[in-house]
Formats: sequence, structure tokens, C-alpha cells
Amino acid sequence: MLQYKAPLRDMRFLINEVLDYPTHYAALSNGADATPEMVDAILEGAATLCEEVLAPLNASGDKEGCHLNNGMVTTPAGFKEAYAQFVAGGWQGLSFPVEYGGQGLPMSLNLFKSEMMGAANWSFNMYPGLSIGCINTLLQYGSDDIKKNYLPRLVAGEWTGTMCLTEPQCGTDLAQVKTRAEPQPDGSYAITGTKIFISSGDHDLAENIVHIVLARLPGAPAGTRGISLFVVPKFMVGADGAMGARNGVGCGSLEHKMGITANATAVLNFDGAVGAMISEPNKGLEAMFTFMNTARIGTAIQGVAHAELSFQGALPYAKERRSMRSLSGKKEADQVADALIWHPDVRRMLLTQKAIAEGGRAMVYGAAQIADKMFNAVVENDTAAHKHYDDELGFYTPILKGFLTEMGLEAANLGMQVFGGHGYIGEHGMEQIVRDARISTLYEGTTGIQALDLLGRKVLLNTKGKCVRDFTGTMLGLAKGKVFASGSTGKMARSLVRKALQWNLLTTRIMLRSAGDREQVGSSSVDYLMYSGYVMMAYFWALQAFKASELLASGKGSESAEFYTAKIQTAEFYFERLLPRANAHRKAALAPTSAVMQMPQELFQMA
Repeated sequence: MLQYKAPLRDMRFLINEVLDYPTHYAALSNGADATPEMVDAILEGAATLCEEVLAPLNASGDKEGCHLNNGMVTTPAGFKEAYAQFVAGGWQGLSFPVEYGGQGLPMSLNLFKSEMMGAANWSFNMYPGLSIGCINTLLQYGSDDIKKNYLPRLVAGEWTGTMCLTEPQCGTDLAQVKTRAEPQPDGSYAITGTKIFISSGDHDLAENIVHIVLARLPGAPAGTRGISLFVVPKFMVGADGAMGARNGVGCGSLEHKMGITANATAVLNFDGAVGAMISEPNKGLEAMFTFMNTARIGTAIQGVAHAELSFQGALPYAKERRSMRSLSGKKEADQVADALIWHPDVRRMLLTQKAIAEGGRAMVYGAAQIADKMFNAVVENDTAAHKHYDDELGFYTPILKGFLTEMGLEAANLGMQVFGGHGYIGEHGMEQIVRDARISTLYEGTTGIQALDLLGRKVLLNTKGKCVRDFTGTMLGLAKGKVFASGSTGKMARSLVRKALQWNLLTTRIMLRSAGDREQVGSSSVDYLMYSGYVMMAYFWALQAFKASELLASGKGSESAEFYTAKIQTAEFYFERLLPRANAHRKAALAPTSAVMQMPQELFQMA
């Protein structure tokens, strides 16, 4: 059975050498305590929790699933004890304010922890993971009383949080939300309606669950302009923050799912449940985006986590399993056959997994630095800086969520493929990774929704292409001075220059076409997102390869020569074998809209 090992060497390479987090932390108002020694201790502690406590529950939790009996939801055996260890270790409060019981460290440290937890046991990771968005939303929009009564217990991990958006009649189209919020004489609201697909919606891990709920006030405007946001606890919360009677919210059923079966995905029925408003009337969707964007970055981590876990399962199998002889001759003459890893196609699959996991990790860690700076600007009341970093992170977010989940699913499938028929059965754990990974391209906005957000909103509407110009300027800055270098360094640098120019031209061409064709954005968006993802990952792979080459050339990396050499060679594989896919997406993005839209509706029928 698959055993997870935290990829600490690669994480430290990115944190300390490529992205220079020590200097980054030193510049943050909340980064003084994030010394290299402290960061390393956190990584080691999280790795131990993940390897020894969470990973062993991954397969058993998948097999058992969650149970609903007499209105009570129970999680798989071992989960409650594991969550108690998580809480006792103070892991939930790692990056939240000290005034609410947190440790006040930069949010990126929480992300490093979440990546390891997600790879070890994604279903478990979702329970505290949803709470992060809940906490962020209350921090930004909650009243002083709400913060005082809810945040200390949420930050401690004693309570967990959810977000309740989806209803039976609507998923992404929240304009159709029907849940009602009736004002009460005491200033509270009675929330009535049904929410579906609520991850971690009910469970036995924490004594209370805090639901963040979208609902409509009486007479509210139609559409998304008439949605408000409420905090609705499972158990009532008194003025002193103490728990009271059971609120009018219950679990109607648990969804029967393809994967993540150890996470309780619930149908929640709100029957006059008491809630308090967050933010302002009819401005709930704006506040909810704080939660949604947190969840989207968290889901991007899922792509990296599943790619990493699947690679960790496939690599030892490819080295041990023997089948046929190498095309270039026997490699292990004393064995009945050569190991799978000698076959080029198996190496292709393994290198694709490795490139996705390590390239995706670099992308997420790069975005985490932007998030650190954005939150730091809030603390320092620097409105201009906050807007700058918020816009920059807004550009990253749909690419990370859309591209990395698609690539993570590909990596999970490749891991199963390496095993052949053995990957299809449950014994080795590879098929579970595929089932767990499949949801990542669906929830928190499908790939198509992320693509529309990227191209339609972030690129064309909000910035008129400036966000692309800014990022490609960074690409050109990295390539500067290296385009005439010999070997792979020069090749990668020249490729970055070409892709930077090409990305801007592609954006301009779609912008011009969309002015006369309203369907252009919709028909081009997914290919545009995938193109953007491949090019962004190329930048982060070049960043890693250039640093590894620099360390080897200086002699400073002699003790890690094998690691740095493998890093360079994986980058070469990415540029030679995976980046060319971007050209196909570019051509498809520029294909006539008529190819998609010309068929009359009546011709869409079974043959």
C-alpha cells in the first residue's frame, strides 16, 4: 500500500533557494518570527503529523466513508483522534492573528502545511481547510461581536466552518439562490432553505460547525445583487461565545460520491435557523468571494498534492516491477526482465508526474508570496499596495485552480497507468487518487468557470491585458542575459521570450475578435487558460533550473548535485515535451467561433 513521504527537500529548495522566503519574511510586518529555524521546525512537525497520523488513515477512511444515523454524522475510524492531535498541535491557528489565539505567522506557512496534509489525506484536510475560508471571511467582514464570539474557537480548531452556496436548482449561477433570510425583532435572521454539496457540512470532529450562508432578504433585488451573507452556527453561540441549544440546521443526507468519501459532503436543511448578517445587506456575494478565493487556491493545492502522491506511488513500482526487455538491450541481465523504469514510455509518464508536481508546487509557492504581501498591506493600511497585490493574485488564482487541477488529474491517471491493471484495483491505492482528484476540476468553480474568470474578467474586462503584460514582463526579466547562454539555459531563456511575446499577441487577437463576436471569449477561454498555465509553469520551471545551474556552477551545491541535476533535467523534459502543448491550445483558442456555435440546437441529438 502507498506510503506518503513529505517532499521536504523540494519544499526547502523552493522556500530557501529559489523564492528566497527568508528575505521575503523579513520584509513582512508579521514575518519576524518566521526565521529559517522556525520555518524548518514547522515543516518537520507538519511532515510528522502527515506521515505518521494522517496518511495511514487515507485508504481506510476511503473504504469506510462517513455515516449518517438518526441525524448524526460520524467520520471514519481514527479521524476524530487525528483531528484532536491536529488541534492540540495548534496547526489551525498557524497564520491567524494572535488576538484571536493564532500564532500570527504569514499565511504561506499555512499553505506549506496544507499541501502536505492534502497529499497525505485529502478528505481529512478538507475539514480544517474549509475553516480557513470561514475565518478569513469573518476577519474581513464580521462585526466586532461576531469576531469575538466565533474566531477564538475557529482559530483554535475547536469549531470548524463551511461555506453554503449551492442549492438544488443552482450551482455556479448563484443568481438563482432561493434560501430566505427573515429579519427578527432581536436583530437576528431566520434562515430557511436547502443547501447541497456542502463539504464538511456535518461531522463529529468538532463540537460546533459555523456555516457561512448565502440567502435573500425579503424584497431583495433579483439576481446576484440581492444576495446577503450570514453566519449560522450548528449550535447557538451566546454573547460570551459559549455554545447553547441546537440551531435549526440539520443534515438531510450525505452525498454518495466517486471519491473523497471520508469527507462528509452534506445536504443541509435550514429551517428557521438563527443567523447573523455578515457585511451589508445585498452585498453578500462580494464578501463570499473572500471565502471562494481562499477555497480556489486550496483546490489548486489539491492538483499538486495528488500529482505528488501518485508519483510517490508510481516511482517505486516502476523500479521494482519487471516486464520485457529494454528496446536498447538488456539492462538487468541477472533478472527475468528489466524494470519498468527502463522503458521510455514509463519514463515519460513518471517525468510528466514529476514535472507537474514540482512545477505546480513552485507556482503555488510563488502565489503564496503575493498573498503574504496582500495581507501585509491590510495590516499596514496601505490601500494602493493591497489593490496591487489583490489584482496580481486575482490573475494567478483561476490559472492555479483551473490548470493545476487538470494537470493533477492527468498525473493521477498516469500513476494508475504505470501500474497497468494493478492500478485499477484498490490494493495499491492508485485508483483512489484518481477518484479523489476528479472532484478538483469541478468544485469551487469548474475549469470552464475559471477560464471565463481569467479571460473574460481578469484579462479583458478588468485590465485590458495588463495583467498578462505584467507577468510576461517578469518572464522577460528572468530570460534577460541568458538568451545567448549555451546549453539548456539558453534554450529555456529563448523559449520564455518567444512565449512571452506569443501570450501578449494571443491576448490582443482574442480581444479584437471578441469586440465583434460575443461568443469568442466563451469558445476560447478554456484553451486560453490551459495555454496560460503551460506558459506560467514554464517560467517557474526555468526559475528552478536557473537556480540549480547557478548552485552547481558555483560549487555550493556539490552536496546536492544529484538533486540539482535532476531538477535541471526535469525542466528540460518540461520544455521539450510538455510546453509544446501550449501551441495546440493557442491554435484552438484562435479557431473560428463558428466551429463551436454553428450547429443548430435540433441537430444535437443521438445518432
